[in-house]
Amino acid sequence: MSIIEVKVPQLSESVSEATLLTWNKKVGEQVSEGENLIDIETDKVVLELPAIKSGVLSRILKESGSQVVSGEVIAQIDSAATAKPAATETAEPALAAEPAAKAVAPAAVSPSARKLAHEHDVDASNLTGSGKNGLVTKEDVLNAVQAKPAAAAAAAPVPATVSSVERAEQRVPMTRIRQRIAERLLQSQANAAILTTFNEVNMQPVMELRSRYKDAFEKKHGVKLGFSSFFVKAAVHALKKFPVVNASVDGTDVLYHNYFDIGVAIGSERGLVVPVIRDADRISFADIERRIADFAARAKDGKIGMEELAGGTFSITNGGVFGSMLSTPIINPPQSAILGIHATKDRPVAENGQVVIRPMNYLAVSYDHRIIDGREAVQFLVAIKEYLEMPGLVLLDL
Repeated sequence: MSIIEVKVPQLSESVSEATLLTWNKKVGEQVSEGENLIDIETDKVVLELPAIKSGVLSRILKESGSQVVSGEVIAQIDSAATAKPAATETAEPALAAEPAAKAVAPAAVSPSARKLAHEHDVDASNLTGSGKNGLVTKEDVLNAVQAKPAAAAAAAPVPATVSSVERAEQRVPMTRIRQRIAERLLQSQANAAILTTFNEVNMQPVMELRSRYKDAFEKKHGVKLGFSSFFVKAAVHALKKFPVVNASVDGTDVLYHNYFDIGVAIGSERGLVVPVIRDADRISFADIERRIADFAARAKDGKIGMEELAGGTFSITNGGVFGSMLSTPIINPPQSAILGIHATKDRPVAENGQVVIRPMNYLAVSYDHRIIDGREAVQFLVAIKEYLEMPGLVLLDL
């Protein structure tokens, strides 16, 4: 048979349904094998659905915005058909000799931008992208949406009795990922006894070590030496000393994990995602930096796989990249603790009876008091502080 069914790919066990974003092809148009037909948004990621065969898109069974489940047929491709050329008028003799205008390739549009453009009836292909290689981002679409009322207002006459200041409101449905974030945060607060303990760490030893070796590190490993790998390694060493912090509650049992899968919270235009670095105790500083950089790049377009977001025994979130000085992070269930990192600032501190200026960072650990006592949480955070202030302990595995 020449008719190929286009089906929703298998979603993860925790994802019951997904939302179709905007179709990239119309019925009757030619499609090539591997070409992305439509983006599918789950509560965790945005998936591309490539064509498995070349042909003509003969039917669309589920329109943009539809709710779908794993394996559902959403379109059909006729692999034996060829798209009919668009009808053209016969050119006049005087114009026939003129060279054809060079075709302009449509602008590349990120999945979140495409979805937002569809919701607000904006033609994203006509926008000038501010992203890498001209990629049209969500911000570009938002700017176009905001410009539409202004352009309409400028063109329309303003009655003398109407105030020039309008009290406008806009209702925008939550994306699936935002709904999921809200659900999990409420779940965490409702099902765990969350407390937070704080400490401060002198980041000067880490900063000096990084400054001394960052060029050689990048030259050898092909990736920049950031601060994230130091925090991940310090957390892993502290978790080894306090296994209950790496554990989770399972009914009336405590489930201890003898592995260290560290979730790293990454903010993107679609919302917060927490991809997991598997077996963080077994990989190098360079591998940690590579994985975090890769996660951050793919999070922008929602290209992190669902399997990369699943699991995790402990998480780290860094509000300091946005300027946060102090916060109380919320545990990512079913984990039992999370480390919050904040902005490093020069502050006066006392050392050996003298006041000196040091780059200080406030750390926070939120923990589930059902299985982690305050003593263990405080000692765990002190261990992280010690490993950061004496990074040689981490490097020598002491």
